Amino acid sequence: MVSMNRLTTQERVRVISALVEGNSIRATVRMTGIAKNTVVKLLCDLGQACQRFHDKVMVNLPCKRLQVDEIWTFCYAKEKNLPEALKGQFGYGDVWTWTAIDADTKLIPQWLVGLRDAEWANAFISDLAYRLRNRVQLTSDGLKCYLNAVEEAFGGDIDYATLVKIYGKSPEEEVSHRYSPSDVVGCQLAVIQGNPDPRHISTSYVERQNLTMRMSMRRFTRLTNGFSKKIENLGHAVALYFTYYNFCRIHQTLRVTPAMEAKVSDHPWELSELVDLIDQ
Repeated sequence: MVSMNRLTTQERVRVISALVEGNSIRATVRMTGIAKNTVVKLLCDLGQACQRFHDKVMVNLPCKRLQVDEIWTFCYAKEKNLPEALKGQFGYGDVWTWTAIDADTKLIPQWLVGLRDAEWANAFISDLAYRLRNRVQLTSDGLKCYLNAVEEAFGGDIDYATLVKIYGKSPEEEVSHRYSPSDVVGCQLAVIQGNPDPRHISTSYVERQNLTMRMSMRRFTRLTNGFSKKIENLGHAVALYFTYYNFCRIHQTLRVTPAMEAKVSDHPWELSELVDLIDQ
C-alpha cells in the first residue's frame, strides 16, 4: 500500500477518479492499491480545498431560474438505530443535503450539508442569495422552512413559487414494488412571491440531480453499507462531487461543463487540475 506523502499527481488522480464515479473508499483501495487512511486523507484535503474554491469563485452568478431541494442520507447509523447517548447530536442519524441548481446552465451554485429545519434553511438560502447577480425565479417543494428563509434572504426581489407533487398508492402496500417510488398523480402550484413564469415552475432538474448524487456518491446509495461514518467526511465528499460536477463533467445535453455554460470557466477541467486545488 502507498502512503499519502508518497502519492504522485497521477496516483491522486486515480483515487479521485474512482471516488467521483461512485466507488466506495474500500473499493477505491482495492482498485488503486492506495492505503485506506491515505485515500481518506486525500478525500478530506481535497474536499476542504474544493469548498474553499467554491466559496471564492461562485459569486456574481448570472442565474435566472433556480430550483432547490433536500436529499436525505444518514451518518453513523440510521436515526431509529442510534444509541440514546447519540440521539439529538448533529452528525449522527438523519442528515440532509440542501442543493440548488440553475435550470439553464445546470450549475450547482450552492449546497449545504445539515438538518432539515428552519435554521439550516435560512443558512442555505441566504448563502444562495449572496452568490446571485440578478433577480431570479425560484421553485421549491412545499417545505415550509423555505417560506421564511426566502423572505429573509431576498425580501421582495424574487419570483418564487412552490410545487407540491401528489402521490398515489404507497409502494409499500405492494410487496412486489416495495422499493419503487409512488406514482405522481398530480401537482399543486402556488405563487408565493413576485411574478414567476408558470411554464418554469418546476423541480424536475433538481430532483434529477438527486438521482445523479445517489449514483455518483456511494454514501448516498440506498440499501448499501456505504454510508458515512463521520459528518465531516460526508461534507468533504459532497464538496468534491459538486466541484467535479460543475467543472470537470461534461453535461450530456449542454456538451460542456455547467461551469462553462455559466461562464465561470473557459474549459473542461482535467482531474489533475482538480487535484491541484490542494496545493493552491
